[in-house]
Amino acid sequence: MKIGFIGLGIMGRPMALNLHAAQHSLLVHDHAPPADDIKAVADIAPDGKTVAAKSEVVIVMVPDTPDVEAVLFAPGGVAEGLKPGTLVIDMSSISPLGTKEFAKKINALGCDYLDAPVSGGEVGAKQATLTIMVGGPAKAFERAKPLFEKMGKNITHVGEANGDGQTCKVANQIIVALNIQAVAEALVFASRAGADPAKVRAALMGGFASSRILELHGERMLNGTFNPGFRIRLHQKDLNLALSAARELGVVLPNTAIAQQMFSSCAAHGGADLDHSSMILAIEGLSSHSIREKK
Repeated sequence: MKIGFIGLGIMGRPMALNLHAAQHSLLVHDHAPPADDIKAVADIAPDGKTVAAKSEVVIVMVPDTPDVEAVLFAPGGVAEGLKPGTLVIDMSSISPLGTKEFAKKINALGCDYLDAPVSGGEVGAKQATLTIMVGGPAKAFERAKPLFEKMGKNITHVGEANGDGQTCKVANQIIVALNIQAVAEALVFASRAGADPAKVRAALMGGFASSRILELHGERMLNGTFNPGFRIRLHQKDLNLALSAARELGVVLPNTAIAQQMFSSCAAHGGADLDHSSMILAIEGLSSHSIREKK
């Protein structure tokens, strides 16, 4: 397939490279100069309009709702170059309500639209093991599925309506945030009580408390390695989506609100671009205790 890919950040770049490895041709665009490994395998387009005009499928992977809107509808954007029959896939994590509006505009141009946000972080993007949650028409999903299979492993067509994939992703981000908070609190508690937090983590990995968060982010917390796989500011954005939608729906999300405040504390101390596992720094600060202090 001739694939246009817009957004080559921490997630987008390895996703695009995995599509190239599957023998698809790539035409890419990003606000920053592409990395050497992308330049070696893809053609570079000056704008989204050019990407759309020369592609069968256009994939968008950018940070937030306004970014997707700009990529699609700003002057020189994707909408200006679309041909009827082109499939547009937004794999960003954005507002479900915004997604519905974007889909209507793209559909009016004779094109299908899928919202297909992902979970799995940089590791999942590199290893092509992402979880992909898809909203949109079944026919468009079947057309896109071979591409999804080159980027992820757990691929679910959540529903026929655009926005269903984004709703699923918001639910995912609630669970991830609360699990990060739980792991951080457990390790700080164990360490402050005098136990070795590394050994506590190892013990818990064999029981009902075991999780991918405890496995991967627990290790990050122990080592203090918070280089971003998924940045705090992006998780803040996702929880803002959750909390604003909850207000509209009349749903109560008390622990989500607390997790958001923990992220806000980290961001206020200069950690907005750290990995979201660094939420433990806020818990440690409130407790005046670091699990990495030498005993």
